[in-house]
This record gives sequence, C-alpha cells and structure tokens, in this order.
Amino acid sequence: MSRTAGRLVTSKSELDLDHPNIEDYLPSGSSINEPRGKLSLRDLLDISPTLTEAAGAIVDDSFTRCFKSNPPEPWNWNIYLFPLYCFGVVVRYCILFPLRCFTLAFGWIIFLSLFIPVNALLKGQDRLRKKIERVLVEMICSFFVASWTGVVKYHGPRPSIRPKQVYVANHTSMIDFIVLEQMTAFAVIMQKHPGWVGLLQSTILESVGCIWFNRSEAKDREIVAKKLRDHVQGADSNPLLIFPEGTCVNNNYTVMFKKGAFELDCTVCPIAIKYNKIFVDAFWNSRKQSFTMHLLQLMTSWAVVCEVWYLEPQTIRPGETGIEFAERVRDMISLRAGLKKVPWDGYLKYSRPSPKHSERKQQSFAESILARLEEK
Repeated sequence: MSRTAGRLVTSKSELDLDHPNIEDYLPSGSSINEPRGKLSLRDLLDISPTLTEAAGAIVDDSFTRCFKSNPPEPWNWNIYLFPLYCFGVVVRYCILFPLRCFTLAFGWIIFLSLFIPVNALLKGQDRLRKKIERVLVEMICSFFVASWTGVVKYHGPRPSIRPKQVYVANHTSMIDFIVLEQMTAFAVIMQKHPGWVGLLQSTILESVGCIWFNRSEAKDREIVAKKLRDHVQGADSNPLLIFPEGTCVNNNYTVMFKKGAFELDCTVCPIAIKYNKIFVDAFWNSRKQSFTMHLLQLMTSWAVVCEVWYLEPQTIRPGETGIEFAERVRDMISLRAGLKKVPWDGYLKYSRPSPKHSERKQQSFAESILARLEEK
C-alpha cells in the first residue's frame, strides 16, 4: 500500500488475495542458479511432507472459506445507534417472532387437517391424490417462507412437468428447497436427516416423489442412480431437483458439480439462487448449527431476501463428457448469481484422504520429479 497525491493506493496483490504471486516467496535468481549436488529420492521424500503441508495450508484456506459464514460488520458502535439497535431487537423477538410462530402453526394446522384425510381416503385414486398433495406441499412451503418474511423474486418461466428433464441449482441451505418448492412441487434428491426433518422426509415429502440417500453407505449410490433414471422417464412424475454440489456452500462460491445429474440423457434446466445478506445470512453450516436453530435465526431476522433465476435449458453437446457438461452449467449458474467458481470437491468437507494415501502420493510425486531432473 502506497501514498500517491494524498491518497492511499492499494496494490494489486492486496486486492486479489485469492491469487498470491508465488514468485514473491522464491529466492532470487542468482541463488536459484547456484550449482547443487545431485538430488536423490531420499532428499525429495524428506522435503515432500513440508511442501505438502505448505500447499495444504493454502488449499485449506481457499477450501474452507467456501463453508464459512461472514458475520456482518457491527453498526451499533456509538450511543446514537445503540438505542435504535435495542429497539430493533425488541421488535424482532417480541413482536415479529411470535407472529411468525403463529403463522407457521396456523399453516401446519391447515396442512395436516387436509393432508391426512386426502392421504387416507384417496388411496385408490393415485392421480387425484398426488395432484392434491402437490398443492398442499406447495402451500406449507409458502407458510414457511412467510414465517421468515421471505421476499423472493423469481425470474423466468415456471417449471412444468415434462419427461426427461432435470433441474439443478446451487446450494446454500436446506431452505433452497423450500424457496423453490413453494412455486413448484419438485421431487428432490437429498441427504437423509435425523429428527423431525427426517420424519417429514419419510412421510410428507415422500408423497411428491423425493429420493433420500445416506452419504456413508456406498450401496445407496446404485439405488439412487436407478431411482433417478426411473423418475426422469415418468410422464407424470414431479420435476426432479438436484443440488449437484452435494453440500451447502456460503453463497459466495460454487464448488464442483457431481456429474451424475448430467449423465441421465435428459435436458438439464439450471436454477441460480442468490441471497441478499442485508438482513440475515441464509447459509446453513450443518456442523455448527442444527436446522432448528437455523430456522429460528431466520425467523428472528427482519427478512430473508432472495432472487431465483430459471435459466435456459441445456442439453449435452456432441463429444461433450458429463464432467464438461456439468462445468458448463456451473458456469451459467455462477455467472447469473455472481458467484466465484473454485475447483474443489464439496465432499472433502466430510472426509479427508488417509495418511497412507497421502504418503503414497508424496512418494509418487517425488519419483516423478526425480525422473524429470535425471532426464535433464
């Protein structure tokens, strides 16, 4: 940072912390060109863990920032603003929160008083029952959005029921599903959750054709893949919604899309979701906060402000792989929602490579470097 004509000028390296200049950390050219003794495999293996740790620190910093909440800057820092802040807290917790609880409870009473009889009395009339259940699920999701004073603006044509198409969206929180579901009763692919969320998954959401899986069970992948293929072929099936990132990201970045949704031989309809953090950060960090506490956080805020874009449907191009197709759709979503792309797999949030695997990689890396040096 330098001072020019009475103004502070920020250097380029300070503005772009995501892309540090590695040359700044290297020794001078004269020291690089100094003659060295012949390197051996042992030498490279000795320094490989150190290099791995250094690279790992950079990667961890870049990776973990995708899953961090950015707390708002405090604004009640003086005696003039602090009374206004206290007044806002009283309004949000003592007036808005009770009204929102009443709204949500009222919605559940209406929903259950209709859903239970319909589910019990129309068992032989599947088409009519599914149509009514679809409307009821959309209704209860609307009550959820109302309980946050949700201000959601939708752009583009509303999704319709058609065979051989799938919708994909970036993922910030479980409320993404609720925001989209209030407009269209999607059948979603989602991780199986415990508690009251799991109860809703196995009862109410099962009625719209949602598919659940467990990350820890490898056999679930084959079962889910078969269910996906069967679902997209059905003419009367609800539109299929997939969050291909596989985890919640903080709505500043997009991580790699899983290719499964892009290898179903069907049309892919991208959806971009962007939350405005002016009142509350909608990102759900499931490791630090239960979904119940996340909902309470939303219900005690002023409002949840969000924009949703239904983008142009895409089909795989001749010669394009599933991974390339997924990246092309991710480009569209990232550009529309103003998100940064990062080359990380979101599943690394849940699992890391074993030490033995890391050791093998280090040895392989050292051997390849040594072979190149010997060729020269």
